[in-house]
Amino acid sequence: MSNRIFIIGGGGQIGRAVALKFLTLGWNVISSGRKVPSEPINNDRIRYVTVDRHDTQRMREAISPGVDLLLDCLSFDESDSNQLVELQDLVGRICVISSASVYMDDQGRTLDEASDFGFPDFGGPLNIDHRIVEPGPATYSTRKVAMELRLLSGAAEKSTILRPCAIYGPHSKHAREWFFVKRLLDGRKQIPLAYEGKTRFHTTSVKHIAQAVAAAIESATPSTMNVVDPQAPTTREIGEAIMSAAGVYAEIIGLPVVDEYPPSVGANPWGLKRDMICVVSNAYSPIGEYGDLIKPTIDWLMSDLDLVDWKSELPVLAAYPFSLFDYEKEDELLRNL
Repeated sequence: MSNRIFIIGGGGQIGRAVALKFLTLGWNVISSGRKVPSEPINNDRIRYVTVDRHDTQRMREAISPGVDLLLDCLSFDESDSNQLVELQDLVGRICVISSASVYMDDQGRTLDEASDFGFPDFGGPLNIDHRIVEPGPATYSTRKVAMELRLLSGAAEKSTILRPCAIYGPHSKHAREWFFVKRLLDGRKQIPLAYEGKTRFHTTSVKHIAQAVAAAIESATPSTMNVVDPQAPTTREIGEAIMSAAGVYAEIIGLPVVDEYPPSVGANPWGLKRDMICVVSNAYSPIGEYGDLIKPTIDWLMSDLDLVDWKSELPVLAAYPFSLFDYEKEDELLRNL
């Protein structure tokens, strides 16, 4: 009998990438969510089940009689880990998606609260033993840490925690690449980037997450892994890679460094005030750099996304606390330059 993987949140960008990876490995895939994806993967080794992940009894029925690997793409807090611990008797290995946002600098500053308390200065690449925030209900990151600690206390021997950074891939609700793609589709000739376009926010391909999930099958896998691309591109390099994949080009204008965060012009989804770079785990095999892996995302954005109604299709990106497309303010600044 083939091995089986159960994916919580299988319709999202991570779940789809992992499902495709495990199909190539010959596994049977059970993809779960509140509803069947609007564009399901057409393969007879994928079974779609509709289930609310907070309904533990229904989850138990969906997983029974058991699976070799459970991937949780939707584990956000301690209560989610409590459920995974309760279900562990049906699972060979458990893998959960956390976030590199759990790291903080020596002054306790985090990426979550940079606009309120100042941007963190990590002092260099972040290893998995770097200082993390205290667990609790206050922020996205503190909830993620609470989730991590509960899982490791209740199911450490069979659990792997993955900490990606700026995730990219088709079918995302937070497609950062839309910052450049929309400008290209709108015919913008110049694109201003804050902090000279030189800072680095480490990128993570969903294909690398899939590689790491596959590595989690092995019992010798570390309990916690950073999952990022082999190199961290600058914001300018990200823009250049996107334009190359799109076959449409504009001039990138690096704006002078300013003290404010976020800046009034040139703010973008990667434009950090200081670098955030993670040390790559050696437990999985990277398969390419950002420029090698970004094209499927750009093709998806350019062919499937509604240019007018993008906010409903990319709700996480639309919820940013600053305007991503204030062309009037950009044009005024560019004229003055």
